[in-house]
Amino acid sequence: MNYLDHAATTPLDPRVAAVMQPILEAEFGNPSSFHAWGRRARALRERAREQAAALLNADPDEIVFTASGSESCALALRGVAQSYARRGRHLVTTTVEHHAVLHTGEALAREGWRVTSVPVNRWGHVSPQDIQTACTSETVLVSVMHANNEIGTLQPIAEIGARCRARGILMHTDAVQTVGHLPFDVRALPVDLVSFAGHKFYGPKGAAGLWVRRGVRMTPLLFGGGHERGLRSGTENIPALVGLGAACDLARAEMAAHATRLTPLRNRLIEEIRRRVPHTSLNGHPTDRLSNNVNVSFAGVDAEALLIALDLEGIAASSGSACTSGSLDPSHVLLACGQEPTVARGSLRLTLGRTTTEQDIEHVIQVLPRLVARVRASTAAVTA
Repeated sequence: MNYLDHAATTPLDPRVAAVMQPILEAEFGNPSSFHAWGRRARALRERAREQAAALLNADPDEIVFTASGSESCALALRGVAQSYARRGRHLVTTTVEHHAVLHTGEALAREGWRVTSVPVNRWGHVSPQDIQTACTSETVLVSVMHANNEIGTLQPIAEIGARCRARGILMHTDAVQTVGHLPFDVRALPVDLVSFAGHKFYGPKGAAGLWVRRGVRMTPLLFGGGHERGLRSGTENIPALVGLGAACDLARAEMAAHATRLTPLRNRLIEEIRRRVPHTSLNGHPTDRLSNNVNVSFAGVDAEALLIALDLEGIAASSGSACTSGSLDPSHVLLACGQEPTVARGSLRLTLGRTTTEQDIEHVIQVLPRLVARVRASTAAVTA
């Protein structure tokens, strides 16, 4: 089996699972309880907070644990919107954001907010100047993702954040695809809120977080016992948080080596697909992209049929965001980059990971041209 869908989720690292196992078996205490079981659970939670903070070069009390990257993004947008509504009711984002941001923005728009989605160029890049131009005296928050989850393009968040800070506008970045894979220093970057999720870097699902710069006001999404400094009520999932902390430690130690190893594998895959499969276009920036991301479009191909054919060959891939894999609509990201809908429907995303080998890449290179040709012929026959 050849798993090339790491952008959707990564496998749980065995070393992370080994750390979690005794916690699942023995440490069942509620961290809000006063007794010994509760105190042990609380200590485990705070140790995980320290590990997550270390990955971001943050202070532990700036980390708010959530259950997913989507919840983290929603908390960032809604939490700021409700706390700063008196200052203004305008949000700026881009046309290629994850639906966790786009749909939260749409919900805010229904509640009277004005939301501006700034367009991108053919590579999926947004211009810092265009973001600045979109901002007004009513803008309270700009949200731009660090790297796109579909096409892998990296955004110039440092420059965007600097322009926001100069105007007193808060900056959120969805860094779910980059935290744990690229160095991310919140002290060096002019951002105010950062979303991340453990299952994107070999931790467990159900453990994610939002970094909130000290001094930024937030209103919670969930109310109850006042957990997470009152920003996220609900009894914490201690085994998952322990796993998140372990994954953060491993990422700090190993991310540079993994990126160095994956980049040439990614480049070879891109080069060989474009060489061997006619009428193929690369999606995303050619070089300013994640080290593990390959996204291509095949003219005259139905992506769903291609994914089924790949699966039968033991290759796991996707045609876009895992959160919209059941949709028949073409990718909103590719459409925003100016791609024709008929071509966008033939997109394939292959994302590499720690276990990806040269043999895995060779397998795809050998199999994919034949499958694309077969699906093209079937598609042509149906439409003839």
